[in-house]
Amino acid sequence: MKLIWRTVGRLSVALLILMAGWAVAFYAILTAEINDETDDTLEDYAHDLITRVLAGQTLPAEDNGTNNTYHLVELTGMADAASRPPVRYSDETVWIASKMETEPARVLRTVFDDATGRTWELTVAIPSFEKQDLQGRILIWIALLYALMLATVVGVNAWIVRRSFRPLYALLDWLATVRPGAATPPLEMRGDVTEFRLLGEAMVDSVRRSGEMFDEQRLFTGNAAHELQTPIAVCRSRLEMLAGDPSLTERQLEQIGAVMGTLDRLAALNRTLLLLAKIDNRGFTDGAEVDATPILRRLAADYSEVYSHRSLSVDVNVRAPFRLTMDETLAGVLWGNLLKNAFVYSLDGGRVEVMISAAEVSVANSAAGGPLDPVVIFRRFYRGGGETGTGLGLALVESICRLYGLRIDYNFAEGRHIFTIKPPKP
Repeated sequence: MKLIWRTVGRLSVALLILMAGWAVAFYAILTAEINDETDDTLEDYAHDLITRVLAGQTLPAEDNGTNNTYHLVELTGMADAASRPPVRYSDETVWIASKMETEPARVLRTVFDDATGRTWELTVAIPSFEKQDLQGRILIWIALLYALMLATVVGVNAWIVRRSFRPLYALLDWLATVRPGAATPPLEMRGDVTEFRLLGEAMVDSVRRSGEMFDEQRLFTGNAAHELQTPIAVCRSRLEMLAGDPSLTERQLEQIGAVMGTLDRLAALNRTLLLLAKIDNRGFTDGAEVDATPILRRLAADYSEVYSHRSLSVDVNVRAPFRLTMDETLAGVLWGNLLKNAFVYSLDGGRVEVMISAAEVSVANSAAGGPLDPVVIFRRFYRGGGETGTGLGLALVESICRLYGLRIDYNFAEGRHIFTIKPPKP
């Protein structure tokens, strides 16, 4: 998730909580203020009626044609009078005779004594506001205000983030162009933000040091592999001469044969390392259009004969030619290592299937276990299926794909390892 959208999401939640709290507080304050003003009116109305009662004047009719109503009741008995509080307020629904309907009202009840010592309870009611309507209106306006504030915050935040983080975006774009072994492109960061400037300097220094380490490692690998060629050849030659000695016993010949087998594996490993070093050094510059179909058919036939003792079934299905522009030698190495990996790590009696189309080439084989780790499967010297081989086959395939911009994917489905190679993105 991008930084701007994560920031907007968190701001939205914070604003929602803030606006909800504000709406509750606003409703409470507004209700209290309206009730206070209504209570003052009720007190004036009740005071006027009590004054008339005490003065012996005639009271207006309870149904006086207005929305204001009152009700006067004499309290009989000391217990009844003592149980009523002197003044109390409440929100109720009262009947308005002139309108023949009920309405919400604010009600005041007060107890007083007249000149003769009689105790009365006066109930005065004034129509109030519809609280549900008020709540609905407040909710609507709060929602509109929240939407407006959110749109404003998103727009302003997007503008601020994009302008403030321009150096960071420039750094990310620059990092996307950095390639190991290639010349480091110049970094142009505009702006005077100290943190971004220091970050850019640190990244440039880190990329430079990583490039130097990569070049040193690549040079060491190539030189070491090249220097090992002669000693390996000399050792093998002397062992062959020694094996020709008629005085050697059968046991000694077996030991010499084992050593020569080890040297052969070491020579194969050395040749692969040299090839990897040459690929990393961009030593392959020639290119021609190569069709994968004849190469894969020939390799499938060769490997079927080599591994015939394992009773593997091999299918090469061609839907359309898969052509790439690349070095012909590397094309053979690419398809050879990919197909050999399928034969070596397939179950005895299993199946190797090659699917060729214009869009991709997939090589699948029956798996002996579960899926491989896609994070480390293309690393050098990684052997997920045991100790067989040098662990450089898939690393070599991945290096060739990286050299020509090919895409290689690994999947595990229906008990099969599936490797798919696709052409570069247009």
